[in-house]
Amino acid sequence: MHVEVPAVPRALAAGFTRFTHAFAPRHPAQVIVLGFAAAVAAGTGLLLLPAAKAGGGGASLLEALFTATSAVCVTGLITVDTPVFWSGFGQVVILVLIQIGGFGVMSFGTLLGVLTARRLGLKSRISAAAETKSSGFGDVRRVLVGVLLISAAVEAALALILTLRFMAGYGYPLGEAVWHGVFHSVSSFNNAGFALYSDNLMGFVGDPWICLPIAAAVIIGGLGFPVLFELGRQYRRPIHWSMHTKLVLVGSGTLLAGGTVFLTAVEWANPATLGGLHPAERLLAGFFQSVITRTAGFNSIDIAQMHPVSWLGMDILMFIGGGPAGTAGGLKITTFAVLFFILSTELRGGTAVNVFGKRLSRAVHRQAITVVLLAIALVTGATMFLMLITDFGQERILFEVISAFATVGLSTGITAAIPPAGQLVLILLMFVGRLGPVTLGAALALRERPLLYEYPKERPLIG
Repeated sequence: MHVEVPAVPRALAAGFTRFTHAFAPRHPAQVIVLGFAAAVAAGTGLLLLPAAKAGGGGASLLEALFTATSAVCVTGLITVDTPVFWSGFGQVVILVLIQIGGFGVMSFGTLLGVLTARRLGLKSRISAAAETKSSGFGDVRRVLVGVLLISAAVEAALALILTLRFMAGYGYPLGEAVWHGVFHSVSSFNNAGFALYSDNLMGFVGDPWICLPIAAAVIIGGLGFPVLFELGRQYRRPIHWSMHTKLVLVGSGTLLAGGTVFLTAVEWANPATLGGLHPAERLLAGFFQSVITRTAGFNSIDIAQMHPVSWLGMDILMFIGGGPAGTAGGLKITTFAVLFFILSTELRGGTAVNVFGKRLSRAVHRQAITVVLLAIALVTGATMFLMLITDFGQERILFEVISAFATVGLSTGITAAIPPAGQLVLILLMFVGRLGPVTLGAALALRERPLLYEYPKERPLIG
């Protein structure tokens, strides 16, 4: 039997369809941004519940929003003391937000490569596949399963190690040891830096059974899923590794070694940081802080008591960050490696940028320069704004801004004292810093269009 649908409902339905279509995300990056925004909103709502705050009452909107953003963006900056301010329920919410944010960054970052490759032409698609070496640009399900399995395996192993150490070395009851082990395991692998201690991990500065496993998880999470997947398939054949994997591994090793030597040397005689420790503990603390500075927000020494030169060096390490499509923040090692090879080629008078026996696409040159310059502009603007509304010194404010933008989470202790307007700026920096490089890189790749004509060349004077 045919039923005639009235004209008015049909018109309303058609209008609603056109309305939703007009505001629907049309770019893969838009989907990611909206997804993370929804996670932040949901987390804020849960942390506003009276049950989330220890001692009753409830958190303010700014406190809940700041903590939720920091957790979802796996940063670690806090305006309230996590183990004191938040109840057990609130800490569980933070843990879940960290897990969602970390898994989302790894999976969405990798899937963005899948979607980007599908939108590019055949030549660019082959190039992208060769560069990333992901698990096949058509196999989305395999990508997600791979990310999930790696995350679960690393977090479970670290949780077990930490649980046993808390029980055997510190006398924690089984339940408390498991909770602390799981929380810090998730926070470590996802490079979040949240801790269940008011002094973060300063109480374990000389304990290698705590510091080294956490550092290992941070490094693994910071390499990025494409690198981990390729190493799993071809760990015995380095000659076949992609340019991306080689850049991440060489860059990570260089920055870890350089950061360890730099921080240990500068802080060696500082009685407020490394000076009061035994030599072996100083080396452990220097290495741990070098690992953490590039990606996670843990600290085993008092950041506020470090030398300003150390802060400046840490600014550089935080700004560079870790590998793409992982849980690390910053502008990523590959971005700065590309700039390094461009600079090296220019100084040598070369015409093509060659990296590990492969020629680098000129489009990648422009994308790297664009991302870095936009990031510098954002960090500079935020620093100038905070200098106008606070009385803190430039070195502390710059450290805070870069820590937020690079989603590191280290602080010289001024986060809670920054006015609400400044905290809102930090919230924006954490959100943009977490998604900005990923989405901007994809957007630049997807906007690439072949030109049908070129203008005549001309050279302005440089320098």
